[in-house]
Amino acid sequence: MSLTSNVISKRGADVIVETFKLAGVKTIFTLSGNHIMPIFDALIDSGIRLIHTRHEAAAVHMADAYARLTGEVGIALVTGGPGHANAISALYTAKMAESPVILISGHAPLSQLGKGAFQEMEQAELAKPIAKASWLSNSIDSLPFDFAKAVSIAKSGRPGVVHLSIPIDLLEAQYPPTFKLPTEKDFLSAKEALPKDIIQNILQVLTSAKKPLILTGPQMQSKSGRLQLTRLEKALGIPVIGMESPRGILDPSLGSFAQVLAQSDCVLLLGKKIDFTVKFGQSPAFLDTCQFLQIDPDPVEIKKAKVMLDQKLVLSCQAEVIPMIEALIEMGKTNHAYEDWCAIVHQAIKYRPESWLTASASQGFVHPAKAFAQIQSVLDSHPDSVLICDGGEIGQWAQACLHAPHRIINGVAGAIGAGIPFAAAASLVKDGAPIVAVMGDGSFGFHCAEIDTAVRYDLPYLLIIGNDACWNAEHQIQLREYGKDRATGCDLLPTRYDDVARGFGGHGESVNDLANLLPACQRALDSQLPACINMMIPSLAAPNLNP
Repeated sequence: MSLTSNVISKRGADVIVETFKLAGVKTIFTLSGNHIMPIFDALIDSGIRLIHTRHEAAAVHMADAYARLTGEVGIALVTGGPGHANAISALYTAKMAESPVILISGHAPLSQLGKGAFQEMEQAELAKPIAKASWLSNSIDSLPFDFAKAVSIAKSGRPGVVHLSIPIDLLEAQYPPTFKLPTEKDFLSAKEALPKDIIQNILQVLTSAKKPLILTGPQMQSKSGRLQLTRLEKALGIPVIGMESPRGILDPSLGSFAQVLAQSDCVLLLGKKIDFTVKFGQSPAFLDTCQFLQIDPDPVEIKKAKVMLDQKLVLSCQAEVIPMIEALIEMGKTNHAYEDWCAIVHQAIKYRPESWLTASASQGFVHPAKAFAQIQSVLDSHPDSVLICDGGEIGQWAQACLHAPHRIINGVAGAIGAGIPFAAAASLVKDGAPIVAVMGDGSFGFHCAEIDTAVRYDLPYLLIIGNDACWNAEHQIQLREYGKDRATGCDLLPTRYDDVARGFGGHGESVNDLANLLPACQRALDSQLPACINMMIPSLAAPNLNP
């Protein structure tokens, strides 16, 4: 039954905040602006925490990391016009990570639309190509139900991003004295009945194969998701592999997995898109004779798979991933015939060259493999530690060398620069656990001012910057594709980023000798501040474990 209030009339902003509380929202990541000031005012004494950032994109990145770590919907609140536009690129990163994030943007008044209103922009249309749903609230009565709908959509099917624009005149207007709020069911994600007959058919095809594999997507790469995948592998006896990297089957954290993938004769795509990360399911990444099965919540993805795989897609099913995993666990039966195959797959994933143990760099530089061998001890010191890997070559070395109970990477979007806001959100969620974020010197420039945000909210983390004075990912492409003589436009200065961190009130140290790295990290952790280790490294290509 709907909740009804007979108290004095409230503003739309007051009612939307009451709706936040009904949804269980505890934290909102935001940057202030004219069009959302009524919501700021209404949030006072609400108990909902505001984390006020230095850039709108950083607010979205923080909401993204929050959602990935908690499993709850992450909320970013920004102003209209340019503020909304600033947030869009970060929204794409969250979308590709299959992260349930809601971007709420203030908006020019409804009464002034088409008249040249301040910062008037077709905001919903701008976000629509990225979001699962994007719309403009157009009546005060719909405000709380619009937000409930946004929560439901973000969590339903493949989790993802939703955008809602709210005109300021609706936030300032008086809500009817007797008003209704959404009920609990309005916030729930849509559920569909599981097709048990299809599950049986999928299991039959899988267990008829000699070397079956199950591939899953970003949705299942949280700590709890990976535990669920471990249960699935144990229940079926079939290797289950999670994928979330823009480098796909060549993700360094998957070792030499691409080599065993090319041997599989049957692959179940369990919420895993058939896209560039799996070479579109084509040879030589897969056998020409490989059969594919697909379980996906999105009919569009099923249609795409049918086009790309044609006759190789022998069975597909539209269903939510997590309930389907539980059904497979319940209905499956461990097949011990695949024990040797499982061992081969996991041995390939664990593969790292022995040469890394003795890798060295010239004087004044630290080799990433040797550095991360030491930094792993920081992540091993706590059962809830978090590893964050930003993009670029240094991020790939980190993915290959480091592991932690929780991991957040830049994701399938391949965007860079989110590492610092990711780290702040992780520190907020995992208070007391070590947060280790690795990023390149190029990536640092995107959101370095968010060190100020972390200082203001007492959010400590350890930031390792691989400083090679270069946009190295692009530089490596130039060397590979065009040659050294035509490499251009990728040089940076060997800036002291530790000085930048100290300037914002954080802790900073520079390291150019391996012997000094771990002591510097310990001092950084002891500082209980957002801390930056400016680590000088050679300009190396990302590790290639599938030659």
